[in-house]
Amino acid sequence: MTNRADTILYLDGVSVAFDGFKAINNLSLVLKKGEMRAIIGPNGAGKTTMMDIVTGKTRPDDGSVYFDGTVDLTTHDEAEIAILGIGRKFQKPTVFESLTVEDNLALALSGSRRVFDKLFRKAGTEKDRRIREILETIRLTHRRDWLAARLSHGQKQWLEIGMLLGQDPKLLLVDEPVAGMTDAETEETARLLREISASHSVIVVEHDMHFVRELGVKVTCLHEGSVLSEGSLDHVSSDPRVVEVYLGR
Repeated sequence: MTNRADTILYLDGVSVAFDGFKAINNLSLVLKKGEMRAIIGPNGAGKTTMMDIVTGKTRPDDGSVYFDGTVDLTTHDEAEIAILGIGRKFQKPTVFESLTVEDNLALALSGSRRVFDKLFRKAGTEKDRRIREILETIRLTHRRDWLAARLSHGQKQWLEIGMLLGQDPKLLLVDEPVAGMTDAETEETARLLREISASHSVIVVEHDMHFVRELGVKVTCLHEGSVLSEGSLDHVSSDPRVVEVYLGR
């Protein structure tokens, strides 16, 4: 078993039931620090519930959930978990459409809520530098003055990823980032997430197998609330059980 100290996320024997239905069933999942992992599986496999547990939206009935080696996430609420350094991007982008791209990022920056007046000028410069950095990462430098409403669907997804980065999370949970994207945007998103994973731990929940292949990371397939198969995409996609419950449909 992996040494918990080396992990960013450690789930062991986690279960949760809703009205007698086990949405998560004895789930064990380990993510090392700095790792990006793709999570796949049919609808109802427990992918969203797993993210709800990690972010404090849902409390498990059984099992351990640890963040960054030592933090017991079951003892913290959603707001505390966000401050601890877990950021979540939902499937539908939620950007402020009436604000510019730059203003969306400025709002998201974690330091912006903790700035003392006397440090304002210095903090302002640091904030500008960070915004420039994020704009570059999310491919929107040339759109910084655009209202977010003018962005394409894919660019809105990138902006929301940028807003997450502005909160400086240690772990990003990204839910179906390429749903509705063009092929070109999908490939660019794979590159973008690979760049982000150089300095962050990332979990990507996705149905698009071409995109998962582009990520080139370890894959975990969930089914009925527990791990069905885990390994490279080739290993998982050739597993007869995965073909039967998911890929063969």
